[in-house]
Amino acid sequence: MRSLPFFCRGQVVHGFGRGSKQLGIPTANFPEQVVDSLPADISTGIYYGWASVGSGAVHKMVVSIGWNPYYKNVKKSMETHIIHTFKEDFYGEILNVAIVGYLRPEKNFDSLESLISAIQGDIEEAKRQLDLPEHLKLKDDNFFQVSKSEIMNGH
Repeated sequence: MRSLPFFCRGQVVHGFGRGSKQLGIPTANFPEQVVDSLPADISTGIYYGWASVGSGAVHKMVVSIGWNPYYKNVKKSMETHIIHTFKEDFYGEILNVAIVGYLRPEKNFDSLESLISAIQGDIEEAKRQLDLPEHLKLKDDNFFQVSKSEIMNGH
């Protein structure tokens, strides 16, 4: 994937309401325009990288891009789990994401428990990968210093 790292920004919108409630893993969802503008060589699957909300601190994240086969989505989505505990929801805020690496393709699961287990494994692997020097340096990329009022895709 030549497009990595890929930087994108957009307003957090309401998703399917499953992340926190069913999975215990809250996600921030991008609007369709951001998902539709992903480069063609970023295939569906699970990725890792860095994220910030507004002009806030930069945190590790994992992001699922695709159809979520377990839930049989008919619309492609981009759901970001920021590896940080936030005190409150941030719908309407600007989410800044730097996708730096690929973990695995999306796949179906035979149970909710196996899906949750896979996501937790993805989170642990993302933490390990993001501690590598070549990924750690992207945490301080100028992309995260941009005014929160500026919305763009690409870098």
